[in-house]
Amino acid sequence: MCGIAGVVDSLGRPVEMELLQAMAAKLVHRGPDDEGFYRNARALGQEPGKTSVGLAFRRLSIIDLAGGHQPIANENETCFLVFNGEIYNFQQLRPQLEALGHRFSTKTDCETLLHLYESFGIQGALQRLRGMFAFALWDTKRETLFLARDRMGKKPLLYYQSEGRLTFASEFASLLADRHIRRQVDWTAVYHYLTFMCVPAPMTAFKGVQKLPPAHYLALRAGKIEIRRYWQLKPGPKLKLSREEACEAIREKLLEATRLRLVSDVPLGVFLSGGIDSSSVVAAMSRAGSGKVKTFSVGFAEKKFNELPHARIVARHYDTEHQEFVVEPKALEVLPVLVERYGEPYADSSAIPSYYLARMTRQHVTVALNGDGGDESFTGYRRHYANRMADIFHRLPSPVRLAVCSTLRAFSPKAYERSSLAAGFRRFADAADLPRPERFTRWMGFFTEQEKRAVLTREILAQIGRVSSPELLNGLFEQAGNLDGADAAAFVDAMFYLPNDLLVKMDIATMAVSLEGRSPFLDHELVEFANMLPASFKLRGNRLKAILKEAVTPWLPPEILRKPKWGFAVPLGKWFRGELRQFLQDHLLDNTFAQRGYFRRSEVEKLIKYHLEGRRDLGHHLWILLMFELWQRTFFDT
Repeated sequence: MCGIAGVVDSLGRPVEMELLQAMAAKLVHRGPDDEGFYRNARALGQEPGKTSVGLAFRRLSIIDLAGGHQPIANENETCFLVFNGEIYNFQQLRPQLEALGHRFSTKTDCETLLHLYESFGIQGALQRLRGMFAFALWDTKRETLFLARDRMGKKPLLYYQSEGRLTFASEFASLLADRHIRRQVDWTAVYHYLTFMCVPAPMTAFKGVQKLPPAHYLALRAGKIEIRRYWQLKPGPKLKLSREEACEAIREKLLEATRLRLVSDVPLGVFLSGGIDSSSVVAAMSRAGSGKVKTFSVGFAEKKFNELPHARIVARHYDTEHQEFVVEPKALEVLPVLVERYGEPYADSSAIPSYYLARMTRQHVTVALNGDGGDESFTGYRRHYANRMADIFHRLPSPVRLAVCSTLRAFSPKAYERSSLAAGFRRFADAADLPRPERFTRWMGFFTEQEKRAVLTREILAQIGRVSSPELLNGLFEQAGNLDGADAAAFVDAMFYLPNDLLVKMDIATMAVSLEGRSPFLDHELVEFANMLPASFKLRGNRLKAILKEAVTPWLPPEILRKPKWGFAVPLGKWFRGELRQFLQDHLLDNTFAQRGYFRRSEVEKLIKYHLEGRRDLGHHLWILLMFELWQRTFFDT
């Protein structure tokens, strides 16, 4: 951990050391002191007529602080590796590899991967890993480069190929240090961004730049790319077990996943929101015997957005060393840092409190566990329940469905805040009669297809052509097949929303301050087990995450178990009508924004007017446009 980069030239042109050093320098760093970091770049295979390779690396030491510098090679230097992330089961794998005759020169986890590859090949090596990772492995004998990402998509990896040359990096800033990459907007990617707040993999907002999808590896040989999936969460047969057996297994698997993530040579802590997932991780850490747990929480001055009181209940229950931070509108002073780090438009506003939480945490520890993944595995979102109800709704006669939807719309005006119950009823009414992919996109997304066609200019729409954001989910819902509506929605969230939005947010927020985030709920063995639990266990009536709550009942205070889900929301609507009103208008109503010719000025003015007047809650729509404009100013105007 922290970042990797490199260049492979299949035509044998030398890879410039100056470029490799520039790419390494652009990888995430903490600050001017660079304390705890190691940076290196190495050119390999620069022989005439052979593929030229250069690998770059920047590391924040977590395990084997003195050793483990990269690129790391095997015993006879036929394979070289740069690795970002952690292999949590390396201590179990190491003796197995030593029994096969492999010799280790370091105590790091990443050296395990090299020897796994030697014995079992790339597919066999990946199947044996438990962890979060993105890596590049160069095999000199086969003249083949392998790029790979972990199963759930915790660690990012970007690449660009043109004219026999492939450039890759963990971050956009590092990748774009290669002057061969032209900065052009991919408008199809931006079209989907307007709906999902993020650019779904494998697309990026830069034309020609791709994300390697989670659970995939890329093989490059003789200039030709082959991409293969090595793991798939399969919506298959459900386990036959009692609720008591399921609860016991959940506790055991969560404890094991947490213990594996406590291996570190530096201090650890945990993000605590006061919700079920992060509170369960605090409980598991306490039971794992890691000493007094350090907890870190973030909140807001606005009471209905503030979860700090619940976090304090858990902190007191486990007698943790607890730290808190309150986010205010002036927090937007960090936007330039975030826009640069994300590298492409990203509009999940919880990136702001996530960054401040990570920054505060980094002052005390170097590794922080979190509760990411619990909602996707155990059906924790209201849209999961809504999707089940919509499937039932579809069985009603058409006149009845029409009457119900009309009634819900009448009692749920658009002016209500998006997070309100009334707004939820209206979203259900607007989409319940649609096919699964379309209704799900309406519930999780923001700009609709109609709204995008209205706000984008004719010239941009001509470049985009006939595309549809809901169609991106068609394949996932087809994989979900005849699953219960809640189970199907949770599966799509795990495969789409989680890797494209939530995990990107957490990785950038933590890496920006040189903090490593670890997620016990994303252990693939726990994810696979939860996936096989009956849908009736996870969603009982309208009780979200029912089986998880039952499992951790012995661990958590009753107030936490009864607490409704809040989410990590930011009061954008209020901020834009108050302290941030001028900031919004300065960016979306000035000539710079208008003269780009991307968005219709009249439509943008209407969105702002409707929001400021309270006629509609369009805070997220405006935030999406604002983050796009800030991205333009950062990556294209400078």
